[in-house]
Amino acid sequence: MKIVLPGGTGQIGTLLAGAFVRDGHEVTVLGRRPQPNPSWRTVAWDPASLGGWTAELEGADAVINLAGRSVNCRYTPENRRLIKESRVDSTRAVGEAIRRCSRPPHIWLQAGSATIYAHRYDAPNDEAAGLMDGPETRVPETWRFSTDVAVSWERAMAEATLPGTRKVVLRISIVLNPDRGSAFEELLRLVRFGLGGRAGDGRQYVSWIHDADLVRAVYWILARDSIQGPVNLAAPNPVTNDEFMRTLREEWGIRFGLPAPVWLLEVGARVIRTETELILKSRRVVPGVLTQGGFTFEYPTWRKAAGDLCRRWRAKRQSPNER
Repeated sequence: MKIVLPGGTGQIGTLLAGAFVRDGHEVTVLGRRPQPNPSWRTVAWDPASLGGWTAELEGADAVINLAGRSVNCRYTPENRRLIKESRVDSTRAVGEAIRRCSRPPHIWLQAGSATIYAHRYDAPNDEAAGLMDGPETRVPETWRFSTDVAVSWERAMAEATLPGTRKVVLRISIVLNPDRGSAFEELLRLVRFGLGGRAGDGRQYVSWIHDADLVRAVYWILARDSIQGPVNLAAPNPVTNDEFMRTLREEWGIRFGLPAPVWLLEVGARVIRTETELILKSRRVVPGVLTQGGFTFEYPTWRKAAGDLCRRWRAKRQSPNER
């Protein structure tokens, strides 16, 4: 297949590009300032301008748009603007570029976010019955901003009329892999230094997906013409933050983790310039489309996934190339 990855220079893009190349596919990564990579083509793009990069989409089998500014920051007015515009504008640009193709891509996978669903404890959210505005009304205003961004992101794709291209929105939960700078490494660092206890009261749900299952799910979607619209990329068994951190400690081999009350999380978030929503919002998301369609997860439970990730993290750090 010929696969184009706009905004594919981050963790998820690198993960997917590497898997596609290993399987013999032709991969082109579009980035604002892409670094040369010996394994795949890199092309500079600016979603604010329909320039030469649009030719990369001509005749492609699949376009997977992952562009979007990181949300790991304080939600200042300027950062809010940049976060939303980076997602909405890049999605519109990809849609317009596809519309202009004489041989448009067969499928457009558009990154979205599992944070589109409401903060809730009572029931899981799937694609058919998930709540966008849940019963928990006493949440910070910044959390509603994240939902608004996710909704606007998907709306930008829906506005593109492309009869020759199948459109799928990937509502991605936290992707866990052992690479440097990954979310898993940050969580494991807390555990290793004795700080991996529950966050707040620990009742909030954590939805996640193992990197191997993410790749397998994307392949599964690409191969099935019947799949359209939103698809939750999340393991089928979300767990509470308390259980999530306890399991990670156990799989790493550490019994104790210092819990962090909400007030301390708020102080820490201000110090490192981020938001507590990333850890306190209850994301109870399940993969309805995947499981009902017969997709089988290799890592359906957090314990199995955590054990594998811990083993791989240790192995990577013992490798001479990773020291």
